[in-house]
Amino acid sequence: MPMPSIALNHMTTPRLGWRAVIDLAAGLGCAGVELRNDLGGPLFAGDAPWEVGAHARRAGIAIFALAQIERFNDWTDARAAEAEALLDAAARCGARGVALIPRNDGRGTGNGERQANLRLALRELAPMLAAHDLAGFVEPLGFETSSLRDKADAVDAMEAVDPARFLLVHDTFHHHLAGGGPVFAEHTGIVHISGVDDPVPSIAEMRDEHRGLVGAGDRLGTVEQIAALLAAGYSGALSMESFAPSVHALQAPDVALAESFEFVRARLAAPAA
Repeated sequence: MPMPSIALNHMTTPRLGWRAVIDLAAGLGCAGVELRNDLGGPLFAGDAPWEVGAHARRAGIAIFALAQIERFNDWTDARAAEAEALLDAAARCGARGVALIPRNDGRGTGNGERQANLRLALRELAPMLAAHDLAGFVEPLGFETSSLRDKADAVDAMEAVDPARFLLVHDTFHHHLAGGGPVFAEHTGIVHISGVDDPVPSIAEMRDEHRGLVGAGDRLGTVEQIAALLAAGYSGALSMESFAPSVHALQAPDVALAESFEFVRARLAAPAA
């Protein structure tokens, strides 16, 4: 089985600035990074997007996505303005796309309502993305309060609006919380990986803070999900996205990340039992 490339989501090391994250990713042998606008302070700490892009190119690191347009499927004039600002920054730094995160407050979850809201937002976003030559990475969230849990809903809307402009994010945490199901490898643009080894929370009780690195105690079946995606034809990157405070506090994240990526590689390379 060919080994997928690896990437680093800035959420895994939020105490580092964008430059240090890119340098860390390069040192780990990553193909790219995902940078974020939700870590406090202005995007890129106020630095110019072109400067971020230039540093990434010098380091040999792609900027896979900027995250994120939150509540994208609750479309308003204010949301459109937020989207345009992030799209402009993404284009100027050379990112491949932007992350689209659904509302997660228990509203807009009804059958029919959630599909209509999703298609409306994608129809509005499609020409904006095209104008900047960017992809929209649609990320279903597995929480019971999410207005987009089912990947099939996302794929149906993407195919109806613009299948060339929108791609799925397969997040191993959220896929597990949503009950699994088809992986839709042909529609997947990037895979977020993390692991939950805390034995206490039930699936319904799992939250972002439980999401550590991927290791032997993982309860999400992360490696098995990756293997299923690869077997179905996925050939993109695996991006580590950990929200756990214990990971954020690491003094040597490079060591822990290298060990986690090597664990994933070794498990993928091991012959099936």
